[in-house]
Order: sequence, then C-alpha cells, then structure tokens
Amino acid sequence: MRTWFFGLWMLAASLATAAETPLSYAGKTVLVTGSTDGLGRELALALAADGAHVIVHGRSVARGQAVVDEITAAGKGSARFIPADFSSMQGVRDFADAVAASTPKLDLLVNNAGIAFNNGAPRRTSADGHELQFAVNYLAGWVLVNKLRPNLAAAAPSRIINISSGSANAIDFDDVMLERPGASDRGYGQSKLAQVSMTVELAPAFAADGITMISLHPATMMNTTMVLGLGLPPRTTVAEGRDHVMGLIRAPTLEPGAFYRDGQPTAPRDPQPSDPVARRKLVALSEALTGVALD
Repeated sequence: MRTWFFGLWMLAASLATAAETPLSYAGKTVLVTGSTDGLGRELALALAADGAHVIVHGRSVARGQAVVDEITAAGKGSARFIPADFSSMQGVRDFADAVAASTPKLDLLVNNAGIAFNNGAPRRTSADGHELQFAVNYLAGWVLVNKLRPNLAAAAPSRIINISSGSANAIDFDDVMLERPGASDRGYGQSKLAQVSMTVELAPAFAADGITMISLHPATMMNTTMVLGLGLPPRTTVAEGRDHVMGLIRAPTLEPGAFYRDGQPTAPRDPQPSDPVARRKLVALSEALTGVALD
C-alpha cells in the first residue's frame, strides 16, 4: 500500500512540474510579424535563442536579412526572411500564402506589426483605401490568423499571440475609416481594440483546433522607433516588453481569448469586446474588407 501511494504521489508531482515548466520552442517554427525592428526583432532573437526556426517579416529586405544574419551568427535556432507590405491586403494575402506553402506546421504566430500616428495628424489610407492603422494593425492580423489556421492546427498545440495595447477606442461602425472631422485621433486605439475583439470572438473555435489565441499589452510606451518617432517620452524599454511577451509565449497554460496585461488576464479599458453583436459586426466587416472569410 505504501508503495502504491508513493507511486501516485510521484506521478502527481511529475504532472504538476510539467504544468509549471515553461514551454520550449526548440525545433519549432514561429512567425513574428514586424520583426526587423523594435519589439518584434527582440522577440525573433529570443525565440531563435530558444532554438526555434523564425520566419522574419518586414518591408525592408536589408533589415530583414540583417536579423537573419544575426540569428545565424549566434549559432542557435535558424531564420529566414519573407518580405511583405501590410498596407496592401493583396500583399498580406500573398505573404500568408507564401508562409503556408513553405511551412506545413506553424507552432506560433505573433501578430506584432503595427504603426501609429500622432493625434491631429492627417488621416492616411492604405493601398486599398482603408484607414492605414486599421489596415496594418488589425486587418493584416485577420488575414494571417485565418489563412494560416490549417498550418497552426497541423502543429497543435500551437499559439497565436496578438500584440495589442492598453489603448482602446470602441469601433464606430458608422465611421470605421475615420472620415468624420476629428475622428482620426481614435485610429490607433480603434485598431488595437479590434485585435482584442477578434481574439475574443475567434478563440473558442481556434481552441477546438488546438490553437490557443490571446491578445496582450506588452508594455507602456516602450523606447521603440515608433514611439520615438511620435516624439513621445518612453516610459518602458523594449527589453521589458520582450520579457513580458516571452513570458506569455512560454507560459505552460494560457486562457484562450483573454487579454493579458502584466502577465494576467484583465478587462480591456473599453467593454466593446464583450459585446457579441459588435464582434459579429467586426467579423462581417473584416471579411468584406480583406476578402478572407472566417472558416
């Protein structure tokens, strides 16, 4: 009897230890968008250092190759670069097709690519006529999660990490493209809250495929090229953001659909992601604007 109890205790202890052990990405394939600079670059380097094969993405071939060369020189993990301009929906679709064709199994997708404009800046549009922040920060991610879903499912258990923000502006479905006077100031917050809403809406179906999807706030006003370009004083570092995101990427368990801040699930600043009617409107809008339907 004593031997039986000891064996049961050892099994329970082993399972508890496994549940607490951070995930390793050694030998796995990961895609980090916007990974030629800032937070994305640091995430690509950290994942490669863990032994992953990293698909590096950006617009600049020179900067993309520099990240690949740095990973290669470090002697851990590996990398390749696939360029794409996310201001074009066709460009995003072509990029997703290229990744899907060359990567039968994708273990991790980090939707990190993003842009931001100062308040009061003129409204800018994409090649498709969409408000540019909404296109790059949100619509590109919609395309990728849906077109790469089979590849992520083939690698299950796999993960999607949507790099969102604490900034939050509810989507005005009567003026999503910010054409009304003064509306442009809510563009960044709107695009980031759309990421959160998409995550809440899609996570249950993706979880059924073995894909855990979350969104998160990495850190406040990191010293990235984007923040410095806005002329705003940084409040945190890229290293802090990297460590926060990597902590969640490697966390043994995550809550599908949750928005994480400071490592814990929390409610976003605007309640719109909790509104199922608004989420369904967002799905219909996303399908119409990208030409990529929810499976």
